[in-house]
Amino acid sequence: MINRRRIAAAFATAPLGLASFTAPAAAVIGGAPADAASYPWLAAIGSPLFATRADGQFCAGVLIAPDRLLTAAHCAVIAQFAPIPPAITFGRTELAAPGGDNVRVKEIRVDPDFRVSLVDGDLAFQNDLAILTLDRPLPGPIAETGAPHGDSGAVVGWGATTPDNWSNTALHTATVPIVPDDRCGTAYGPTYDPATMLCAGSTAADTGQFDSGGPLLVDGRVIAILSWGKSGDHPGVYMRIPALNF
Repeated sequence: MINRRRIAAAFATAPLGLASFTAPAAAVIGGAPADAASYPWLAAIGSPLFATRADGQFCAGVLIAPDRLLTAAHCAVIAQFAPIPPAITFGRTELAAPGGDNVRVKEIRVDPDFRVSLVDGDLAFQNDLAILTLDRPLPGPIAETGAPHGDSGAVVGWGATTPDNWSNTALHTATVPIVPDDRCGTAYGPTYDPATMLCAGSTAADTGQFDSGGPLLVDGRVIAILSWGKSGDHPGVYMRIPALNF
């Protein structure tokens, strides 16, 4: 697993009670190239705060209604500090290439119970979910969601493919193990809440830089959203998808 979840310097200025910190993002380590056409509901979230990335991509999200994108709350917080609304791109396998469907965000809603804490100096998030309302509805399919089951899942994203390759902007996917709650509790202590979180990933296959907000999939259904984690051999932490009522 790479040194996980370094978000923007802008996040460090957010009024979250911390003077400065590094934060999660993510990508696919130990994976293979993927085709965006296989994930028509998957979006890249971009901001001018990340001008060195193609399309400013820094997070991902999944379409849960024609004009609603589910992502991580910490991604939404970053977006709120940009001078313009975030750009949302669907259907583009390589973000540095043209094409795809581009929309803007007109409203950002963050789970009111979203919280930030530290675990051994690394960021941890509670209730790390947000809904972005798009400026127009999309005709394409929405993501199917489901309850966690089984012992493995799939991750997909545009981020780093090795600890040193932060420049990647091509879509990749990988199969990752779903880690039992007791092992996650041992890894993260009381910060890990099995009622709202689950863990997945290994040193062989995991998420990396610039994929926060992206999906954990089982049988093609989104069962959780990538949130946070620690460097080293710790698995990634995902937010379970509850009934969204915020």
